[in-house]
Amino acid sequence: MKHDSSAAGTLAEELAAEIEMLPEGRRVPSQRVLVRRFGASATTVAQALRLLTQRGLVETHPGSGTFRARTERPVASGDTSWQEAALELTEGLREGEGTRRFGGPGLADVLDAHGPDVIDLNGGYLHPGLQPSQLLRAALTRAAKRVESWERPPAGGIPELRDWFARDIGGGLGRSDVLVCGAGQAALATTMRALAQPGDPVVVESPTYPGTMAAALAAGLRPVPVPLDAEGIVPQHLDDALARARARVVVVQPRWHNPTGVSMSPGRRTEVRRIAKAHDAFVIEDDFVRHLDHADAPVPSAPMVADDADGTVVHIRSLTKATSPNLRIGAIAARGPVVDRLRAALLVDTILTPAPLQLAALEVVTSSGWRRHLTTLGVQLHERREIAARAAVDTFGEGCLPTAPRGGYHLWVALPRHTDGAALARRALTLGVAVTPGSNYYLPGTEPRPNLRLSYVATPSGADLESGIRRLRDLLPPS
Repeated sequence: MKHDSSAAGTLAEELAAEIEMLPEGRRVPSQRVLVRRFGASATTVAQALRLLTQRGLVETHPGSGTFRARTERPVASGDTSWQEAALELTEGLREGEGTRRFGGPGLADVLDAHGPDVIDLNGGYLHPGLQPSQLLRAALTRAAKRVESWERPPAGGIPELRDWFARDIGGGLGRSDVLVCGAGQAALATTMRALAQPGDPVVVESPTYPGTMAAALAAGLRPVPVPLDAEGIVPQHLDDALARARARVVVVQPRWHNPTGVSMSPGRRTEVRRIAKAHDAFVIEDDFVRHLDHADAPVPSAPMVADDADGTVVHIRSLTKATSPNLRIGAIAARGPVVDRLRAALLVDTILTPAPLQLAALEVVTSSGWRRHLTTLGVQLHERREIAARAAVDTFGEGCLPTAPRGGYHLWVALPRHTDGAALARRALTLGVAVTPGSNYYLPGTEPRPNLRLSYVATPSGADLESGIRRLRDLLPPS
């Protein structure tokens, strides 16, 4: 028998069939006996028993041996129906006065997992075939060998990683201006809670990422929608909203906006900062796809925070979109006293970000393979965008794509005005295709026309991507 994981798995299956017949608590033959009996190495036997322990079939008592595990008896079921009334009451006590609301179907839909028979045009994370798997494995291996992996890291993050984020963001930021956190959604939630009090208004783009609205509502904030044009959030509407609502927080996605794909022009960025400063408001810059430029993208503009000497902008970014949904490492960057407030809020939320994950992230971004991965990914994203755009135009008609952004991972498709986008998305699942209705990106009742967001990074191949989009043709109403 080979001394490898395959041999251990085979042995584990043989042992499982025997051990399942034993009474609970009965001792299993010792490793020495099993080695002689199966002609396996001690390592293979130990691995097999470890697999059975993970399955809950056996348990080890140090000094006594290995035993057939005892099955936990189910706890007698009680009556939890009282919780519905209690939860409804706690949410309704102060409706409109900083009520915190949890849920948000838009965010849940983005994270829905689908079976292998469904073509995923909904997911916002790279398919494993696009991820830098070898780079990630090597980075995690190296990180695990570092002595400091299991030491408590500083609350603000490992210094070397903060230094890297500061350099990557630019604008003369230093280590003291950067906090490491658990990726973009955590950064959004922490930053909004730190900058606003329950009941406060917060200006959001319309449409916007569902996670922004979910984080605002969970913090008891009141989202105030402001429309976009081809250059980003509209300055006049922003000025009016800040004056009318007296909001002190604005959330924008200036680069490859989710879901529209729009990027703010340099002039628009300056104007947004000027307006916010005039109203003593912070701008939260959600730079979520900073490393997802396509091969044909123009030279990227610097983040808004890089040109912000007065501390108006709080910048957040993540490594997750360009790597793996499991590398949940991001950063919050700002200037001035607000950094202390953000650090305090982050401490309450998480205490610290696990050192092994931070060190793995540091190994990834400082390796020679990081830039190679981004270059390769840029080419792959460009190819997929072209496939998706052609299929979308063939399926939905000319004019369905106001823009095909040269960055990010999705297209914003305009549907015929008499189409029900949410119903179309539900029917698409019956055809084996997952898509996101445009209504998920608006506050209820504010969607001006029906849209679909089509992601092109979650499918195994370009062929799957094209097939999935073309299947949607059968769902369109007759013109």
